[in-house]
Amino acid sequence: MFRKTKASLVTALCCAVVGAGVAGCSSEEVENWDPFAAPSQAPTAEVISGVKKIEVEGRSVNVSCSGTPAKGEPVVVLLAGAGDGLDKLAAFQKTVSEKSRVCSYDRLGAGASDQPEGPQDFAAAGKTLTGVLDQVAGGEPVVLVGHSLGGLIAARYAPDHQDKVKGLVLLDATPPTMAGDIKKAIPESAKGPAAELRAQNLAVFEGQNPEKLVVPDGKVSSAGDIPVEVIQHGKQYLAALPQYGPLLEKAWSAGQRKWLALSSGSKLSTAEKSEHYIYVDQPDVVVQAIQRVTSQAAG
Repeated sequence: MFRKTKASLVTALCCAVVGAGVAGCSSEEVENWDPFAAPSQAPTAEVISGVKKIEVEGRSVNVSCSGTPAKGEPVVVLLAGAGDGLDKLAAFQKTVSEKSRVCSYDRLGAGASDQPEGPQDFAAAGKTLTGVLDQVAGGEPVVLVGHSLGGLIAARYAPDHQDKVKGLVLLDATPPTMAGDIKKAIPESAKGPAAELRAQNLAVFEGQNPEKLVVPDGKVSSAGDIPVEVIQHGKQYLAALPQYGPLLEKAWSAGQRKWLALSSGSKLSTAEKSEHYIYVDQPDVVVQAIQRVTSQAAG
């Protein structure tokens, strides 16, 4: 989100804090950034294979499913970070599908899905997620795997939907108090790239993004004792921001620990060789975590 003077640093920092796609993070691309619940409707009997448009709450939602369904086995549902869609997840989804039924979807305002009708809060966006789960998983248990903003969405959704969600894998998930963390780490008096990072990210959290999603800070609610694996990045690239970088890294790490309150079955690990895109940098680490969680969820 910073401008041309520090392009490489801008991309890394922006991708981490708001989860925007790796392809770019200039101020012109803030719109292309990196989400909740109605009563369940009758599950569909159709088994989706490949990419397909489905209707949810009167809107067209782009979904992708692969892998073989198995009665009683959890369906893995991938939630991308801000600015990312099915294309970004495709290679990783293919790998996961070798051992699990796995689906992903473009949220409203992202990828090939419809635009939202207006501003969204977590409850409104959750209706979309619930509708997607009803159609891609039916009555089977679900394990949500969320990266960056997708991780925040998954973590906010799970506590109120324990009938559906039986496990979580959070990949460098946006912390639950990120807006406040940014304000503390980067003061309003900051200048240059740090000031831009602060202003642009706070605007995104206030809903100035294509998904029109307002992302308020909040406490972490409990999802009971479901298995939860929180994986954080190991390469501290946020520290590259002069003066305020180390504080951002410290805040991010503290935010990952906050997610442990989701469940009595939570654990935190570090992908030592990864920056923000852990499922790209170290896919095996994520696949192994998914397999552990799905195994526990099925048991």
